[in-house]
Amino acid sequence: MVYPGKNHKSYETPKRRFEKSRIEEENRLVIEFGLRNKRELWKAQSTLRRYRRAARDLLALKSTSADDALVGRKEDELLGHLARYGLLGESAGIGDVLAMKAETELERRLQTIVYRRGLARSPKQARQLITHGHIMVEGRKVSIPGYRVKKSEESSIGYYSTSPMKNEVHPELVRIKSGGRA
Repeated sequence: MVYPGKNHKSYETPKRRFEKSRIEEENRLVIEFGLRNKRELWKAQSTLRRYRRAARDLLALKSTSADDALVGRKEDELLGHLARYGLLGESAGIGDVLAMKAETELERRLQTIVYRRGLARSPKQARQLITHGHIMVEGRKVSIPGYRVKKSEESSIGYYSTSPMKNEVHPELVRIKSGGRA
């Protein structure tokens, strides 16, 4: 057992360290989503692995003809959790959980959503705005680029009330709204 106050890794490193196709795919994702390093990608992949493991366990419970009410409740919990975070749709099933990709998990990060909503010109700038305290979620300043945004929180993302980015004549805000030219 791990000591509760001690930090431990929340990800697993790849089994084969120098696999060319995996490295190229990881580099593409790191650039596309503006990640700081591959560790952030590995965390997303580990989270996805936990969801898949839970789905496989549910399928195994179904096949052993265990208590159907218990299996149904656990399935609803898993699918409800994934739907609240926007990883799956409301009508998704266990097969959809097994088919999820790492990109699905990375799309729900605050950094990606800030970039996609047009609050920043690039994923790297979105990361910078978040870490410098310019972004809020539901009225709270969030300074963690890897914060996973719930579906209900998505519409409340904006600039923090005391941020200079809130000012319409801020040079960087003008540049963002004009599409990078100013």
